[in-house]
Amino acid sequence: MQWSSLLSSQRIGAKKSNTGVFRSAFEQDYDRIIFSHPFRRLQDKTQVHPLPEHDFVHTRLTHSLEVSSVGRSLGKKVGETVLQRHAT
Repeated sequence: MQWSSLLSSQRIGAKKSNTGVFRSAFEQDYDRIIFSHPFRRLQDKTQVHPLPEHDFVHTRLTHSLEVSSVGRSLGKKVGETVLQRHAT
């Protein structure tokens, strides 16, 4: 495994023409995950919490979506802070 290539900002794989593309590379990758069969299988797996505070079933799918939402919000805030600190 070559970390220098994995941590690159460039996409890995075959380059496709971006003609007519209206979604960013991030949005395309996000949609590939959300619509994938392995991701959807998470809805059948229960996320186990000791002493649950709520009476609803929490699946790994809902947990993954909630974590994704929190991570996206934190990432936006960090990005805004970095831009403010380094604005010229």
